[in-house]
Amino acid sequence: MALTAGHVSDVPNLDQVPETTTTSLSSLFSPRFSKGADVGRIGVKPRKFLVVGHRGSGMNSLQSSDRRMKAFKENSILSFNSAARFPVDFVTKDDCPVIFHDNFILSEENGTLSEKSVTELSLSEFLCYGPQREPSKVGKSLFRKAKDGEILSWNVERDDSLCTLEEAFQKVNSSLGFNVELKFDDRIVYQQEHLVHALQSVLKVFFLTNGGNEIYYDVRRNSLEEGVKLCVEGGLQGIVSEVKGILRNPGAVSKIKEAKLSLLTFGKLNNVPEAVHLQHLMGIEGVIVDLVQEITEAVSEMIKPLKEQGGEEILMEREEQIRAKAKPQFMENELSFLLKLVPELNS
Repeated sequence: MALTAGHVSDVPNLDQVPETTTTSLSSLFSPRFSKGADVGRIGVKPRKFLVVGHRGSGMNSLQSSDRRMKAFKENSILSFNSAARFPVDFVTKDDCPVIFHDNFILSEENGTLSEKSVTELSLSEFLCYGPQREPSKVGKSLFRKAKDGEILSWNVERDDSLCTLEEAFQKVNSSLGFNVELKFDDRIVYQQEHLVHALQSVLKVFFLTNGGNEIYYDVRRNSLEEGVKLCVEGGLQGIVSEVKGILRNPGAVSKIKEAKLSLLTFGKLNNVPEAVHLQHLMGIEGVIVDLVQEITEAVSEMIKPLKEQGGEEILMEREEQIRAKAKPQFMENELSFLLKLVPELNS
């Protein structure tokens, strides 16, 4: 989803920051790769298990009693730079050239709640919502509609202004790479040829899917198998799947690998260290998380670099050995992880 006031081509140095898309597509770049990443047809080859901060330091779940889910305004410079305090490899960004997740902005004007499509706003109108950079200005109030329809005031512990993608490129800590998610209109079924031509001219792309957890009019979004087919036919680099879709269909991991595609996941289960550990054993290459500090600490314990001679090579060899042992059967301790996840999978 892009503002009518701007276009992705207006963002500087975009060729240095390959990106991502939804309904559709995504990509990866991080300064923490040596010489970047190999993003040819065989897919991105990360040197380590990736941890991606979701919308910065995590999405805002306004209904949650967990204060961590409301610590920083999502998709803000403050949230992105907060994530940089931990060893994350990327932060996700929704929309371009502005950064905002929802399709609509809700605000209260003269006692009446109004709802406006982001695409119908000019850039200046968009930036009028929420905290303002100039102390003398008062921004319009912000509300958010939950999945159950409840309207909630968008209150977080540390608020920040809305921002553009260009600002993020300029102000976010340079240690972070960018995973940019582009939104498309769900009411339109885009022709694959048009999407591939439009996006691959500037992006290395992944396909973002719910992995069969929800059914859409566009059948390409309804299963991992369809996602693999689209990636192979369109020359995409990999898949970003909702984690439940992978854990309910673990056989898809080997098929994705056989197609020489990379695989990352997103979803609430990625805030559970056991789920992240299990995915590492399965050969998944990275996770998008909300609880950045907790998961980066867990991953650091899970994959400790070895200090002996040739430490980097030993670490990579050790990871391959762990993955080899995890296929095709799980060890006893790995099965315990699965048992802990069963209640979560049914929620």
